[in-house]
Amino acid sequence: MEKQEMFAHMGSIQQEVFVRPVTYTEGRARGLDGYLVKNGALRFTVLSGKCLDIGELEYKGVGFHFLSKPGLTGRDAYDTRGQEARRSIMGGFFFTCGLENICAPCISGGKEYPMHGRMRSTPAEHVSADAAMEDGAYRVTIGGEMRESELFGENMILRRKITTRYGEKSIHIRDEIENQSFRPEPLLLMYHINIGYPLLTEGTRLILPTREIMPRDTLSAKRQSFWNRMPAPIPNEPEAVFTHRLSGGEEGNTYAAVVNETLGLGVKLEFRLGELPYFHQWLSAASGDYVLGLEPANARVSGRPGHEENGDVPILEPMQTKTTELTFTILEGEEIYRMEEEYETF
Repeated sequence: MEKQEMFAHMGSIQQEVFVRPVTYTEGRARGLDGYLVKNGALRFTVLSGKCLDIGELEYKGVGFHFLSKPGLTGRDAYDTRGQEARRSIMGGFFFTCGLENICAPCISGGKEYPMHGRMRSTPAEHVSADAAMEDGAYRVTIGGEMRESELFGENMILRRKITTRYGEKSIHIRDEIENQSFRPEPLLLMYHINIGYPLLTEGTRLILPTREIMPRDTLSAKRQSFWNRMPAPIPNEPEAVFTHRLSGGEEGNTYAAVVNETLGLGVKLEFRLGELPYFHQWLSAASGDYVLGLEPANARVSGRPGHEENGDVPILEPMQTKTTELTFTILEGEEIYRMEEEYETF
């Protein structure tokens, strides 16, 4: 829609697109700051109190995200020690894992590493939010930075910029990570994308240009027969984890899509294999813990400092930066089948 047409139809553009600051006031989420974004039929929340991660995401009232049993959780309720982290991991549409580790809780070299790293519970600084016409399009932009640092230790900065454009059904995320210390530092990064009900239900499919599937363990291997199609919830079903070796396009671009043909809806994730060469899949068909996780990463999920035998640990040199980009796009109707055709070309 052109600018003149937009203003002809609406007294305020905020009728259709806006970004608004919010603060949660009760329960475990009390004091958590964020932004509510509306872009036509697309709504989502960006949690500035937790790494500018995306909490809830809906399209035409249909939820795409997974909310775990602890529910919406702010930083004050976090306990990152050992398995206690499970009591404060809320899920959300995605949370950021890293930067020193992306693995399960462990002690390595005498140093404790929390579940999936510290970045997921790091609040943003220098936060900005804007909605304005830019280059002929009305865009919502949210930005800020997160710091992972320690006295006599690392000093890593993650700068994030999130954009969505009115008239489109996409969210673009650009992350720049800089090592501001004076020594080389491990850089481990994984995006923990969590798909839940009602997009996720029996028959929901994962479309993935996989060339090889590697189960994490024997329990996962037994569930490989339904890696790409969700069964109905099963009481007390163990989780399964797979690592995929993906195909890519000429420029190293690749994707994953989750589609629900009954609803006629899906979501596609696009990223570059050069930036995130590892793709992990988390599948929990357990009743009450029903979720499909997409986890593009720059290392194996077991990789951590001092454990290079589990996979190469990327290193960021002093003052060096690395950039990663992700795009999420809502699929609707015939777009799902065009997604299938694109899958065949990879």
